Formats: sequence, C-alpha cells, structure tokens
Amino acid sequence: MTSSLQREQTWRLRGEGITAGYGDGEAVLDDVHVGIRKGSFTAIIGPNACGKSTLLRTLARVMRPAAGQVLIDGADVAGMRARDLAVRLGMLPQSPAVPEGITVLDLVSRGRYPHQSVFSPWSREDEQVVAAAMDRTGVRDLAARPVDTLSGGQRQRVWIAMALAQDTELLLLDEPTTFLDITHQIEVLRLLRELQRSGRTVVAVLHELNQAARFATDVIALREGRVIATGTPAQLFTPPTMREVYDLDCRVIRDPETDSPVVLPR
Repeated sequence: MTSSLQREQTWRLRGEGITAGYGDGEAVLDDVHVGIRKGSFTAIIGPNACGKSTLLRTLARVMRPAAGQVLIDGADVAGMRARDLAVRLGMLPQSPAVPEGITVLDLVSRGRYPHQSVFSPWSREDEQVVAAAMDRTGVRDLAARPVDTLSGGQRQRVWIAMALAQDTELLLLDEPTTFLDITHQIEVLRLLRELQRSGRTVVAVLHELNQAARFATDVIALREGRVIATGTPAQLFTPPTMREVYDLDCRVIRDPETDSPVVLPR
C-alpha cells in the first residue's frame, strides 16, 4: 500500500533502492524506496528489528548503503563533504553519550561547529543562534548546569537545542522519546511538531503508535526490512495495515480532541 504521497515531487530527502546492513550479515534493508516531503513531520514505525534505525542512519549518511542512493533536494549525499552535509541535515541518535562535565551552553554551542572555519571563527551570529535554540527548547535557564545532572526530559531538550543550533532545515531523530515518562514524551513531540510547523522537515523513529498518529503528518511503516505502507496517519492507521505491519488485531477510533486515529488492540 503506497499513498499519493510517494508520487509527489516536493521531496526534501529521498532514499532510492536502499539495501543496507551490518558487517557480512544479511541485509537489514532490502531495496527500500522512501521519500520525505519538504516541511513534513514523518514518523518511521514498525516492529522491533524491522530496520527503522538502520533506515534513519542510512538517510543521515551515518551508514553507507550497500546499494542505492540517498538524495537531499536531488543531490546525492555520497558526494557531499561532511561539513556541507552537516549544514543541511542534523541527526540525533539514540541515547547520545554526554561528555563528562560539559555544560548545557557548551553542548548546545557545539551545534555551530559546521558553520565555523579558520576564516570564520565564533561570531555574534553564532551566539544569537545558540541563544535562540536554547529559548526555543526552554533550556536557557539551565545554561550553566552540567548536562549529566539533568533529568531525561531536560537532557533530551538540550540535545534537540544542539541540533537546532546546527541550523539545518532537516532534522532526523532516532527514538527521541525512549526512556522518557509520558509527560516528557509529549513535551518532546510537541516541540518537534512546532519545529515542523515553523518550516523544518522532521523525521523520527517512533514506537508509540498513537503518538505517531497524533503528531506526525506522514508515516512510513516497515516490516522485515521492506516498506509496507506510506501515507498520512489517517491512511495508515487502519486495522488491515496494523495487521499487515504488526500482526495486530485492533480497532481504530477517532480521538475526540484531535480527530487523529487511535489504535486499540483487541
């Protein structure tokens, strides 16, 4: 099942015929074709070990595919310099390691490194971008705190602030709500939706189906390394698709507040 989204040409990011895996083992992704619309919030969903994180890492050029190509605005990322890619795409991995003792301000400021060079050192513009990123994520008051003393929700907002300071139009996040309580999960997802509504393109691997249905504009569903369906939440979150993707017998109702689909396992 593939919706009309896959026929649109306003792609910010595309993967064409991607085959990817680890070491000499069997391929995790097999001839995958995906498109990320400009200005969308795309959720990648699917069962455990179906290739969600592998797809995200390949789209971000953290992994190189064994076959196929990834394109940003039509340009092949394989031929881009690392600095050129970093000013166009920001990637937040699962549970990134925090340098010991680093403060919030110092970590967020690292997002500006791709924009600097010998001929373009730290500037007033860099300070303004960092301050705006911290304001946007609500971490300005934590600037002097060591990151390793923060709660999980605070720490995740700091990492997102660093990605915002990188000032890219495309932001990829691998399971940004993992290990957070429900309040902080919603807080992070609301922030990502606000970023998307302000013009950024956001892609996130998500496990919670009803959160993906509520916050995402587009969805890519994987199973066993293949794309099973793409489309809007209303198009994908149906009993037949949930059965095909997850072997899940369910009902789907409408959220009375948002009108988004709500998946209820039987």
